Amino acid sequence: MREFMLIFKQAFITKGKTKSFIITTGIMIAAIFLMANLSNIIGAVQKVTSSDETETLYVVDESNQLFDSLQEQFNIADLDVELVLSPKDQETLKEEVRNDEIDMLLTLRLNDGRSIESTYYSMKSMEFTLPMMIEDALQSIQTEMKAVELSLTNEEVQTLFTSVQFETESLSSSSKSEEELNQARGLVYVLMFLIYFAVIFYSSMIATEVATEKSSRVMEILISSVSPVKHLFAKVLGIGALGLLQMALLGASAFLAIKTTAGEAAEGALSFFGFSNMGMTTIIYAIVFFLLGYFLYATLAGLLGSLVSRVEDVNQVILPMTFLVIIAFFLAMSGIGNPDLAYIKYTSFIPFFTPLVMFLRVGMLDLPLWEPLLSIGIMLFTIFLLGWFGARVYKGGVLMYGPSRSLKDIKKAIQLGKE
Repeated sequence: MREFMLIFKQAFITKGKTKSFIITTGIMIAAIFLMANLSNIIGAVQKVTSSDETETLYVVDESNQLFDSLQEQFNIADLDVELVLSPKDQETLKEEVRNDEIDMLLTLRLNDGRSIESTYYSMKSMEFTLPMMIEDALQSIQTEMKAVELSLTNEEVQTLFTSVQFETESLSSSSKSEEELNQARGLVYVLMFLIYFAVIFYSSMIATEVATEKSSRVMEILISSVSPVKHLFAKVLGIGALGLLQMALLGASAFLAIKTTAGEAAEGALSFFGFSNMGMTTIIYAIVFFLLGYFLYATLAGLLGSLVSRVEDVNQVILPMTFLVIIAFFLAMSGIGNPDLAYIKYTSFIPFFTPLVMFLRVGMLDLPLWEPLLSIGIMLFTIFLLGWFGARVYKGGVLMYGPSRSLKDIKKAIQLGKE
């Protein structure tokens, strides 16, 4: 047990002190605070960079009927844009826009059906806000004009825009309501990304750590005093604990950033992704499937990492494992819209896909308890089986040197471990 704890601490502390881990964690925490305060930062930048001059919109009203109504709509919306009715012709004003002599130009006309036709001219290729506001203002003017033509009262006009009452209800025994699904979808989406990247990142870290010790010949010294089995699982648990610490730091940073921001955008993001109504059951399942997925892939990564003698070969040898994680992720993503699909149900019991696909189902459906428990049991058995097999491969693999032939070396590693 003493040797196990020494390797556990060595894996935890050594990796935790590396510049790459510290810098990566710092960048992610900074990114969290940046995203939480993005609206405030944008507002501050706009205050610094924007000029105090009011923009001027030159208007050519060919109908001689629309300018006053447009001015009234701008006053109601309190838009910081000055409207100027220009006596110049359209082509002259368009040339002035091209030469930056005026900010922008709007032409107005009424067609034969008494509907408004307008064109907005500007030198800004990525301008969206003001044109949309102008379009809304003109739509309101046209609605008023048509109401007058049809002799409609304001109440009658409002009835034209009354929304229909439309609801969907699934008769499936496992389905949630549409509101619950919308709340769960964003939460599951975020947590699936978290599980996906964490499993890939920390599993690759274990494979790289094992390969590094082999390439530096440190492994030969370690296995002379501790069994390869203890060495493998001490590595897995040490880096796993470091991963949980990093996740906890990021989670605490996100919570602190949102609470200190306390803005409408932050609250809206929480509500949109479902974090404001996050149930304890979903949190428990997220932790359970994160841990199970990590131990499954970390054990596999340690096994594969022991087959190579050079760090440069790690990416090649763990490629099959990476493909498994990617397939699981795409399966889960394909079920976001309809988690009741048959292939989603069946693949959720395949252990290499369970962490993402079953979590999708338990997050978005009201499943009978036996389904997630069965998938957890299958994963635990698979982890035990893979650990037993991985220990046999690892025992011989850490003593293998020379060029790697990828997965073909597993048989040789098992034979070497028996000797």
